[in-house]
Amino acid sequence: MALNDAEVHRQIKHMVDFIDQEAREKVEEINAKAEEEFDIEKGKLVQMQRVKIMEQYEKKEKHIELQKKIQQSHLLNQGRLKTLKAREEHVEAITEKARLRLADTTKNKEQYKLLLKGLISQALCQLLEPAVVLVCRQEDLSIVKQVAPVCEAEYKKSTKLGIKVSVDSQEFLGANASGGIEAYSREGRLRVVNTLESRLELVQRQMAPEMRCILFGDNPNRKFLD
Repeated sequence: MALNDAEVHRQIKHMVDFIDQEAREKVEEINAKAEEEFDIEKGKLVQMQRVKIMEQYEKKEKHIELQKKIQQSHLLNQGRLKTLKAREEHVEAITEKARLRLADTTKNKEQYKLLLKGLISQALCQLLEPAVVLVCRQEDLSIVKQVAPVCEAEYKKSTKLGIKVSVDSQEFLGANASGGIEAYSREGRLRVVNTLESRLELVQRQMAPEMRCILFGDNPNRKFLD
């Protein structure tokens, strides 16, 4: 049976509507999929940026922490250096006071005479030379001349060695010397310095750890005392 024009147009319109509906659904499907993929990619980008920002933040945080530790270490070292400097200055001040009081040692003539005897005897035993020249302060010349023969005799007795001890009457210790003597071999090649200043310096070096302990207390970080 032949279709009339109205039915043909109706069927064509129905087909066009069907195709149009299919096209719209396809477009919606494509748009939905595109939006979904866009959201996924956007999420990935956001996550990547978030991770990047966190890494940068952690890096900066570590850098700040490192700088803080360096600064703290620097300040701690400065504090230690200032403390050590103050301690050394205190020890030097005490040593200087002791040096200024050395002159008092010579005021008691009998005690000073015994001290000179010990210093000369020690110098003779250190040199072990057959001839020794003693140099002293000009004001000690008479005392040293009294003590020298006694030291010479005791040296001979204790060592069974011959020796000739003389006192220089032309050359003297420097004006800053507080007392004591210097002993020379005959040729002047060997010398023993036994002035009061040299003995003080020796005692200072030997007793430095004990002095620091008395003044500042025990140092838990110190393993050795010398």
